[in-house]
Amino acid sequence: MRSLCRTLTRDDVRDVVALTAAVGVVGASFGALAAAVGVSLPMAVAMSLLVLSGGSQFLAVSVVAAGGGLLPAVVGGLLLGARHLPYGLAMAPVVGRSWPERLFGAHLLIDEVVAFSRARGPGRRGRAAYWACGISLVTFWTAGTVVGVLAGSAVPDTNAFGIDAAFPAALVALLFPALRSGGRARRVGAAGAAVALATTPLLPAGLPVLTGLLGVAAAGRRGDRR
Repeated sequence: MRSLCRTLTRDDVRDVVALTAAVGVVGASFGALAAAVGVSLPMAVAMSLLVLSGGSQFLAVSVVAAGGGLLPAVVGGLLLGARHLPYGLAMAPVVGRSWPERLFGAHLLIDEVVAFSRARGPGRRGRAAYWACGISLVTFWTAGTVVGVLAGSAVPDTNAFGIDAAFPAALVALLFPALRSGGRARRVGAAGAAVALATTPLLPAGLPVLTGLLGVAAAGRRGDRR
C-alpha cells in the first residue's frame, strides 16, 4: 500500500486533504443534526463508521426528526444507497483483486471517492487515489461527526450557516474533469441533473438522486468496441 501511495502526485495529496477536510465539515453538520434530534454520540459515530454515506445518514435522521419510524428511515437510506450498485461494477478493477481488498474497498465506495479516483484514470494512480481518498474520508467524516455531536447543543441549526452546501459543491467540483472527456459524459450529466431537478418537488428527499441515474440512457450506444 505504501508503494502504491507513492504514485500520487503532490497535487493529488493536496486535493485529498482539501476534499476530505470539507467532508469533515459536513460530518460536523450531520453530528449536530443528529444531536438535535436526540441521537446519542455512540449511535451517531456508529452510523458514520458503518453506514458511511452522508446522503443516507442525513435522510435517516431527517425522517426520525419529522416523526417517522425506524423502518421508513432504514428503507429510505437503503434506497438512496442503491446508487452504489453501478459504482461497484465500474470500480471493481480499481479497488483490487483479492477478497480482503474488495471487501474493505467496497465499504469506501462513496460518491466523492469514486469521482476522485475516476478523474485520475484506471491505472495505479487511480487505485492509489481511491484508497488514499477513501481512508482519509472515513477519518475526517467520523471525526467531524464527533465534533458535531458535541457542539450540537450550542449550534442546533447548522443549515443557518450553509454548511450543508459543502457536500454537493465538493461533488460537483469533482465531476468537472469527467465532463471534459466528451459529449457522451456531458449528455449523461445534463440528463441526470434534469431528471433529478424535475422529480425533486414530487419525491421525498433523497429519491431524486436515484432518478438521476436514468440519465445514463442519454449515453446512447457505443459505435465500436474500441
